[in-house]
Amino acid sequence: MAESTTIQRSSPEGDDHELKEENIEKKKDFTANPEFFSCMLQPAIADSDPNYIGIRRFLLHRKAESGVLRRKDWRCNGKGYVAYRNYISRPRNWETLQIPSRPSTPGNSGRWMPSASPVSQLLESDSWNSLKDLRSPSQASQALSRTTSFSSNASDTDDRPRRRSEPAYSFVGMHCIFDQCKAMVTVIKFGHMSSDLLAYGASDGSLTVCSVSMPPSVIKQLIGHSKDVTDFDFSTNNQYIASSSMDKTVRVWDISRGLCIRVIYGVSSQLCIRFHPVNNNFLSAGNAKKEINVFNFSTGRTISTTVVDGEVTAMDHDHTGQFIFCGDSQGCIYTVSMNSHTGALSRTHRNRSSSKHRSAVTTVEYRTFSLLARGPVLLAFTRDGSLSFFSVSLEMKGYLTLRCSLKLAPRLHSIRASFCPLLSLEKGEYIVAGSEDANVYFYDLTRPRNTCVNKLQGHGYPVIGIAWNHGENLLASSDFGGTVIVWKRAKTA
Repeated sequence: MAESTTIQRSSPEGDDHELKEENIEKKKDFTANPEFFSCMLQPAIADSDPNYIGIRRFLLHRKAESGVLRRKDWRCNGKGYVAYRNYISRPRNWETLQIPSRPSTPGNSGRWMPSASPVSQLLESDSWNSLKDLRSPSQASQALSRTTSFSSNASDTDDRPRRRSEPAYSFVGMHCIFDQCKAMVTVIKFGHMSSDLLAYGASDGSLTVCSVSMPPSVIKQLIGHSKDVTDFDFSTNNQYIASSSMDKTVRVWDISRGLCIRVIYGVSSQLCIRFHPVNNNFLSAGNAKKEINVFNFSTGRTISTTVVDGEVTAMDHDHTGQFIFCGDSQGCIYTVSMNSHTGALSRTHRNRSSSKHRSAVTTVEYRTFSLLARGPVLLAFTRDGSLSFFSVSLEMKGYLTLRCSLKLAPRLHSIRASFCPLLSLEKGEYIVAGSEDANVYFYDLTRPRNTCVNKLQGHGYPVIGIAWNHGENLLASSDFGGTVIVWKRAKTA
């Protein structure tokens, strides 16, 4: 009887002890739960509804238990949301793939790491489909062959031993950040032959001129456009900026005074603009009316006009000023000859897009010399992810010959690409481009496979604009959220 009473008295104490242990375990699970931290670190979209943000974070926090248990081995340890997002995006069978571990925190972002296997190259490639379907190294190589297309001029073959990635475009980190803009930064550029003068235009119509020399500062805020700034260009002496906008105007700005000194009104959206490289009194602008217009900088009058088959979305001059290379909304590239004295225009060549689905050209960039073509070349990038590399024959009135092409993931926004600085006469041809997954990617066009050689992580939104400075030691990138990051390139021997 005594024994039975002892049991009855000790059982509540045991229950209390078990409850305490359960509470402690729950508390540990709550504090170690990475879902809670990821929800709190979710960036809020500008001008978004607070109720929407709260509901979104609540729904993210109430995900399935299995998702939390699967990520128990992850800990915050000062890492941000970017590190968590990259961690949960890994393949489910990543342990069996024997991928070498590599840090993915924003603190280590921008540092070049050689890729040891086709699988690791696939993880760096800008293709979501191949990342989701990753199963084995053999399938990884097949996925790369599906996402990368080269012309017959590509020299690398499967039988040839794969060359190691050059640590040429490694970065020591972020040089500076400009985040005062609250709208999407649509275009970004450094000044003409300048290493520290930077400007960027946004979808709210503003133009910001900055200095990236230490300490970084905002020089002028140019306000006048009522809609998106689509493009702008510096004059040769960096005293003026000419900008185009969706509000159907072209504006000329005096940077030192921060004033708009001329407004040229049009009948359609102005989509791209360039100063003439030799005669800065000429301004070339493309619009949504399928026209290329040449304006007189001093008077604002239209000198010459030529018509193409689609909206003129991107353009660039050659170094002599004799040709304008422009792309339209149908994916075609045009060569237009221009008289440097009179400004007269005449169409000479057209390069049609080979893609079945016509996509707008977002980037047209000219370079005077390339290792692949041993002469002047042209880079074209479209919204469907097609990157084309042309050799330019100036003797044949700017005739374009496609040397190689690269198929990347399609873009929802007008994301731009750019040439990378030349390394030496022996190394490959590199391209840098933004992406929808908030990374900056570097590609080597001399490789038929494993073209991605590096990526920079740090943005929280899709990367829209890309620009190198004249000294080629700084790379500026802008994103959909209005943030501009200037990356400092590592010194190479």
